[in-house]
Amino acid sequence: MIRARQDSDLPALCAALRAVHVTDAYPSVWPADPAAFVAPPGLGAWVAELGGVPVGQVTLRGAGEPPPDWAASAGLEASEVAVLSRLFVAPAAQGQGLARALFRAAWAGARALGRRAILDVHTASVGPIRLYETEGWVRVATLDAPWQNPDGTSPRMHVYRSPA
Repeated sequence: MIRARQDSDLPALCAALRAVHVTDAYPSVWPADPAAFVAPPGLGAWVAELGGVPVGQVTLRGAGEPPPDWAASAGLEASEVAVLSRLFVAPAAQGQGLARALFRAAWAGARALGRRAILDVHTASVGPIRLYETEGWVRVATLDAPWQNPDGTSPRMHVYRSPA
């Protein structure tokens, strides 16, 4: 089940994020405030729920937080963009189509706002890249990420734009 995120979902989502971090190294550096990472200010957020427990989420943000060149890379103005972010599903709940359902919910949210969706993904994230490309999203740039790995290096990331 996919539904709008509620504040009461945050403890379960932080636990799910911890499991994703341990298993998949996302995020690459564990945040000092996991709840703030899970729930940044934005345009909307959706959770995937199994058996009444939130097991994953996605957020939709304006283009103000990521570097402005992401929107420009997509051939768009920042005001035309909504950024899909913080998409994750707990390892125990993966393989059930929840990431795709969350992705589609946020994408629909961007369209409902009259915005074009963009996102970034680590270049080594084969599964997510496959998801975005099978949904018709177009890679518009490959850039250095604005964050650092635990070893101090900046990973490479792809920027994708949704179909028109």
